[in-house]
Parts: sequence; C-alpha cells; structure tokens
Amino acid sequence: MTTNLKSLAQTLGMSKTTVSRALNGYPEVNVRTRERVLAVAKELGYQANPMARSLALGRTNIFGIIYPLLPSDLGDSCFLKVVGGMSAALEARDMSLSIAPVSPQNEMRTYDQMVRGRRVDGLIVSRTRVDDERIAFLAEKKFPFIAHGRTRFDAPYAWFDYDDDAGIRLAARHLLQLGHQRIAMVSASLDLNFAAQRRDALLRTLGEAGLAVDPRHLVADAHDRRAGYGAAQQLLATSPRPTAIIVDNHLSGIGVVRALLDAGIKLGEEMSVVVWGCLEDSLVDAQVACIDQPGTAEAGHKMVEMLFALRDGTAPSDLQVLWQPSFQPGATVGRA
Repeated sequence: MTTNLKSLAQTLGMSKTTVSRALNGYPEVNVRTRERVLAVAKELGYQANPMARSLALGRTNIFGIIYPLLPSDLGDSCFLKVVGGMSAALEARDMSLSIAPVSPQNEMRTYDQMVRGRRVDGLIVSRTRVDDERIAFLAEKKFPFIAHGRTRFDAPYAWFDYDDDAGIRLAARHLLQLGHQRIAMVSASLDLNFAAQRRDALLRTLGEAGLAVDPRHLVADAHDRRAGYGAAQQLLATSPRPTAIIVDNHLSGIGVVRALLDAGIKLGEEMSVVVWGCLEDSLVDAQVACIDQPGTAEAGHKMVEMLFALRDGTAPSDLQVLWQPSFQPGATVGRA
C-alpha cells in the first residue's frame, strides 16, 4: 500500500499541515516533532510528490539558462563541461537545469516570460555584454541570478568570472620577454565583456612597455573556427606582419592555428601563438601555448552553489567570485 501525506498524518495523529511543514523543514515545527515525522515517514517508505512539494514551497526546483545558441556551441567542449558541472550540482539536490535556446531578437521577451511566470527559481546569465540589459532587468525585478562574467552595472550583483586582465598580462609579458614587439590579437565580438576586457588588457600591457599596436593587428568578431581561420589569413597579409598572436577564445583559436599551419608557418619559430583556453581538437596537431581556465566543470558547480546562496538570502555583493587563470607554455611560442 502506498503511503501518502494523508495516511502518514493519520498514522502520526497530526494534521496534514503539520506533517507537511515538518517534512519541508519549516522552522516553526519543533525539533522533536520533525524527528518523529521523519522517522515514521522513513519507516513507512513515504516519498513526497515533487510537484506538490514544489507548489507548497512556491518553487519549481529548476534553475535556468536562456541561451542564444550558436552552431559552434554544440561542439564547444568548454560550454558542455560548464553545463555538465551545473547539472551534476543540481542533480545532487534533486533539481533540474533548463536550457532555453532562443534567437537574439527574442531573448529579452523570454527573460520577461520566465520572470513573470516564475518558471524557474533562478537564472544563470551567460556571455555577459559590456552593457547588459538582461542584468539590469533581473536586478530591477529582484529575480535571483548569477552572471557568468561581469558587466558595467552600478548596483551590486552576483557574478562568477575569470580574471581577464591577469590572464592576458601573463601571456603578453611572456611574449615581451621573448623579444616580441608586434603582438596581434584575434577577439570575439567586442560588445562581449570578456573580449573587451582582454583587448584592453593587451593594449595596456603593451603601452606600459612603450609599444604602440598596429590597428591592422587587432581583428574582432571571431567566434568560431571559420572566423579564426579568416582572421589569421588577414594578419598574414599585413606588412609588417605580427610576430605573435594572442587569441581571446579557444574556438577561433583552433581556426587561427589551423590557418597558420596550412600556410606553412612554423609555429614557435616564424610565428608565436597563445590561445585563451587550452585546445582539445584533432584539427590542431600542435602543443598550443594557452591561458588556462582551471576547473571548467567546477565553475558550473560553483555558480549553482552561488545561486542557492543567493536564493536563500545571501547578499549579491557577497557573491562575487574571481578565479585566476594560468599561463601554460607550449611549442607554439618561441623567441621573436
């Protein structure tokens, strides 16, 4: 015979309300009553109806990501590892992760629908922009969210990020020590906050070394392999061409390295290359020097834990986490 809330309450001689509150950990239920309810529930094999429990608590037991998916995302091992870390952290708490792929023009409408309908308990905002209306909207609505990356926003908000400035400085200073003076950068779209920060970091580092950057050596809007391949071809066509290239994302980094190899460039001798994010791709037969983001799956887990803390009352200003990248030397870097 299946034990439901009504029969459990009858066995205990308590009201359904008291039993429900004891099972869900409400503080007004004293410890002795809660322990008795839990013990009898375990003895009788009682399992709560998850739908009813969610309704009682006013929660969906779902965290969400609204994501303008690009074709390259499905083959992006970094993105999949982060999502895997989030899913694992939620599964451990009997919760789910919902990913809502949207077109860019419908993104804000989807945010509005999610918030007004309380379809999830919290959101993770990815690919943060320099000026991000999504973060302003969620902050105004006081809806729980963690920004995966920072943005320009005056009010305190919760975010998780890697130190873009520190990572680029590590790579640029290493190249400078090897005698490189013409250092190029291949960037993603500069309206993305990480891309803007990484380019700014390179310009500052080179400026501190007394070096000006040839504008032709700064190529943007490279989000995937094909764009990275074209960016490398564009840089090879300049005169004088750069002696080193820093690529600010691993997807276009694959294309950059492949284009240089196809052009017969000896990496580490004729041209040095550093990529943000270590490459795991059979199309690149080289040990590529990289700026490594440690713990990709752990980052997903961390953001979920931060979202729980935010939902449970921790102030957003106390949930701002900056992890440090490291520089990993490779065969693609040598003296100028």
